[in-house]
Amino acid sequence: MITFSTINSRYLSPAASLSPNPKPNSDPHAEPQRRKPKGSSQLNRWSMARAIRSGRKLDRPGHRNQVAELNPVARGDLRESEFKDSSGSDDEAVEMISAKSIYMISDGTGWTAEHSVGAALGQFDYCLIDRGCPVNTHLFSGIDDAERLMQIIKQAAKERALVVYTLADPSMAESAKQACNLWGLPSTDILGPITEAIATHLGVSPSGLPRGTAPLSEEYFQRIEAIEFTIKQDDGALPQNLYKADIVLAGVSRTGKTPLSIYLAQKGYKVANVPLVIGIQLPKSLFSIDPEKVFGLTINPVVLQAIRRARAKTLGFTGEMSSSYSEMDHVRRELEFARKVFAQNPVWPVIEVTGKAIEETAAVILRLYHDRKNKCAMPAISRRY
Repeated sequence: MITFSTINSRYLSPAASLSPNPKPNSDPHAEPQRRKPKGSSQLNRWSMARAIRSGRKLDRPGHRNQVAELNPVARGDLRESEFKDSSGSDDEAVEMISAKSIYMISDGTGWTAEHSVGAALGQFDYCLIDRGCPVNTHLFSGIDDAERLMQIIKQAAKERALVVYTLADPSMAESAKQACNLWGLPSTDILGPITEAIATHLGVSPSGLPRGTAPLSEEYFQRIEAIEFTIKQDDGALPQNLYKADIVLAGVSRTGKTPLSIYLAQKGYKVANVPLVIGIQLPKSLFSIDPEKVFGLTINPVVLQAIRRARAKTLGFTGEMSSSYSEMDHVRRELEFARKVFAQNPVWPVIEVTGKAIEETAAVILRLYHDRKNKCAMPAISRRY
């Protein structure tokens, strides 16, 4: 029996987790329940959207139990027909929305398929969050023989799933296409069209090998070297090596310098990051290197405070240590200090990271980086991106 490794992410409507008729507390002597302070609705929506696009479950307290209470079919207590019969008229029945499945099949790691589907789902945040169109995504990686491929597509047919595949072997891709047509499944070949277009443009045939099976290239070793360099240069370490970096990030604590550095390093760029902290002198090398490789990061103070409070709680900061790190006055002073540093170095672009994913910020940095490297005209309207 062949077992497939799947990544299953269920996106559920927030409305589905709320009881339709909440009952007030009937005991007048009962102690009032403490309500947790709510964050900004805009920040909550942003967080939910990011969770959906990254494939995480929207795991809210009591969510699963409440969904099960509303859905006896999901609990297994009733078949769908029995549920409809027992619930009376359609107006009285709870509307059930079945999740639609997306099967992602790859002969490699599945990175291309997973990120392509994730990017596409980002266009439906409004529906996934507000209107409740639940989606299940399943990733099947390393599928390198037709038998396994057919079993996956057969399972997809049972769920009436959309099949998305990245299969480098033309015969495997054709088998997937024919099987989906046979079972009447919608399908998309992500890799095939672009591979054919490049083959036509270059006038050569593709290898048909899954990504990662080719011999290790010079580009691969460059990425490894970039990652090693970036890790050693994290958080202002070894400032004497800043001149070796392709990109230098500067910003206050919790503006995402480290994850952004690692993301860029995986693309082959040597990245160093320097924290801007009140009372700590900045390294002289930061101002002696080529200023066109330095990028400033800034963030909304309210968002930064929320991030720092969560960070302080995770690290167990208490008392004065916690307040000096996450209090609004201190947050504003640090951001003002960073603003003055950026103003004194007008060549540095300043990137607003509020509400941006790491990929989005990286895309802005790389666009500016390559524009400068290729001597393209820079936009002169604003220094903030």
